Amino acid sequence: MRRRHALSLLATSLSLSLPAFAATESERFHHWLDAQWELTLQRQPILATALGDPRYNDRLIDTTTAAYRAQAKRELQQTLKELGGFRKDQLEAKDRISYSMLKLDLEQNLAGERFPDWMQPISQIGGLPSFLAQMGTGQSIQPFKTTKDYDDWLKRLALAVPLFDGSIANMRDGLKAGVTQPKAVMEKVLPQLQALAVTDPEQSLFWGPIKNFPEAVPAADRERITAEMRKLLSAQVLPAYARLLAFVRDDYTPKARKSTAWSALPDGKAWYAYRVQQSTTLKLSPDEIHAIGLKEVARILGEMEGVRKQVGFQGDLKVFFKHLQDDPKYYYSKPEDLLNGYRELQKKINGLTPKLFDIHPKADYEVKEVEAFRAESAAGASYQNGTADGSRPGVFYVNTFNLKAQPIFGMETLSLHEASPGHHFQISIAQEDQTLPKFRRYGSSYTAYVEGWALYAESLGKELGLFTDPYQWYGRLSDEQLRAMRLVVDTGLHHKGWTREKAIQYMLDNSSMAESDVVSEVERYIVWPGQALGYKIGQLEITKLRAEATAALGPKFDIKGFHRVVLTAGQVPLPVLRELVMDWVKSRR
Repeated sequence: MRRRHALSLLATSLSLSLPAFAATESERFHHWLDAQWELTLQRQPILATALGDPRYNDRLIDTTTAAYRAQAKRELQQTLKELGGFRKDQLEAKDRISYSMLKLDLEQNLAGERFPDWMQPISQIGGLPSFLAQMGTGQSIQPFKTTKDYDDWLKRLALAVPLFDGSIANMRDGLKAGVTQPKAVMEKVLPQLQALAVTDPEQSLFWGPIKNFPEAVPAADRERITAEMRKLLSAQVLPAYARLLAFVRDDYTPKARKSTAWSALPDGKAWYAYRVQQSTTLKLSPDEIHAIGLKEVARILGEMEGVRKQVGFQGDLKVFFKHLQDDPKYYYSKPEDLLNGYRELQKKINGLTPKLFDIHPKADYEVKEVEAFRAESAAGASYQNGTADGSRPGVFYVNTFNLKAQPIFGMETLSLHEASPGHHFQISIAQEDQTLPKFRRYGSSYTAYVEGWALYAESLGKELGLFTDPYQWYGRLSDEQLRAMRLVVDTGLHHKGWTREKAIQYMLDNSSMAESDVVSEVERYIVWPGQALGYKIGQLEITKLRAEATAALGPKFDIKGFHRVVLTAGQVPLPVLRELVMDWVKSRR
């Protein structure tokens, strides 16, 4: 889940006059939201492509300039001013929620303007170089079905070249200001860039669509497109990758900071507090979150001990962890076996979800392997949303780089989280709900809601009929432990002064995770502070809401109805979700 929130993107909109025929305040509000969204897509063409809207597939905005940042701030202020022109008390109830969410988001983004994220444009978990290559493979969101699709991509790819040099300039500013990524993680960026900065166009990932022209592209067009792509890659794109690689290798990484704490950056304590609030949407301090994490880690360790006893393993929990790491029977030896295993699980879980859900996405999802160039530093799995009309399915990406980081006993849990009924349900159902404003259908910045739901979805396994094997139940505990440890480690790193090594050791001591997986996780928290807090905080709140609703309604409680309320809310902060669930409870009494 790596996308900028659609609410934030509204800030890039320009004002449009509202139609005179809008009779009510809510109608005026809806027209305004629609106009803002259309302009958002124009100014964020990658978002439009991701949503399956092809109108701007040939466009790319240079976000690396000072002029862009100044304009974005002015538009934030203008959008907030226009929003204030609506009379909230005269809006319908559902529109008041949208108003409050939008106001909060705009205000938060304005508050975030003080923090120079732009000085850190790339890390081992992402950035322009890897995302551009993903699109260029022909296996991602950029379509390659027609001649126009290819021509659109040629135009967009050419527009990307200045962003490389803009990123270098911004990173130079970061070096001067003391705002850099840690050296330890930038060393992981180098092999990624080296894999992309090839000199032969035919050896680059961008050559994939050229090798796989669809029949709809005529022979004459293929010849022209091939020549144009070769020239563009040779003269502009690949040299841009080479310039970035040389800068990161020779200038940036040697001078990057040795510290890992975000609080060590200029204005770092306030910056981290801002990120914590954004991720959790609740008023929790880093110390409170750290304490919650310690408590949860201890509880889950106790349940793991129960599994150890249940399976009759002789030895303590640490020895059990080592056994689970080392015994080859818990791991596939071939990537295709792992992928096929997830495809079989897809069929099984799809047949079980009607037990707890009366709402399902229109389209299914696909299981795909993470591309080789980004696999070493990528997460173990991720979900990429499909299109709202179901024409492009969602994708459950599985990382096969290190099969020892993909235990068989964790497969049921991971599938529940990333696919159905986790991210695939939550994201797809929201996209398909045409009664919601578009910013709530397509947004994804409320980590506590999005990831909280996915982690809650894992907990439904037993109710669905999964986790009959105690080892698969251990896999569920293992994944929940990861999310609990995140509360401890993220706040430890960025608030309590933990070193990278201490964070890694803590996770190794309290789980059976592979060391390579632990290192990848810790380095993710280092460059993406606060984000990992939303998972467990969100799951705890959704579980709490279900318990409160069950207690209040007794025999009138309907689990399918509860899930429908949560899934049809769109993207919302946790306090708004609480309000919606409590309203549902009142309506059923």
